[in-house]
This record gives sequence, C-alpha cells and structure tokens, in this order.
Amino acid sequence: MANDFDILQRLFDVAEQRKTSDPAESYVAKLHHKGVGKIAQKVGEEGLETALAAVSQGRADTILESADLLFHLTILWSHLGIQPDEVMEVLRAREGTSGLAEKASRQP
Repeated sequence: MANDFDILQRLFDVAEQRKTSDPAESYVAKLHHKGVGKIAQKVGEEGLETALAAVSQGRADTILESADLLFHLTILWSHLGIQPDEVMEVLRAREGTSGLAEKASRQP
C-alpha cells in the first residue's frame, strides 16, 4: 500500500492549482478569493464539527468530519504558503517525545 498520507500532498496540490481558478466554478478558488479569515473560519467550523461528531455522532461521522477538516486545512496551508512537508517535519521532530515534555519545551 502506498503512503496514504500522500493524499494530503495531492489535496494541497489541488488547492494550489485552484488558487487562480474562477471562484464561481471552484469551491477552493472561492475560499482562496475570500482570504485567510474565511479559510480559517472553515477550519474552525470543521474542527468543531469533528469534535462534536466524536462526542455525539460516533465513529463513522467522526471519520467524515475528519476528512473535511483535513481538506480545509490543506487549503489554509496553500493560502499561507505552508508546504505539507513542513508540517510533517514538525511531526517527525516530535515523534517519540512525550506530549507533556514537548509542550513544556515551548517558549511562553
């Protein structure tokens, strides 16, 4: 099986390609056109919907909402010029580190 996380790169690539598309014809272009505030709002909404699904709707809905969250997150990354590899590098650097220790190491 191929690395399933490659889908994040492919989603990001679509977000990049659609930045300059017609907002009337592309949801991704429409979000890019509205700017970072709207994109961040969508990420927040999808994050909340994911959390609520986990608490009240169950596994299947949590999976669906998680996919929506990741999709919108790739649009945010694209808009801000953040490459998926940059996020993966942070995760790789944190791998094997206690969450409590990692959080304590951050500057206030």
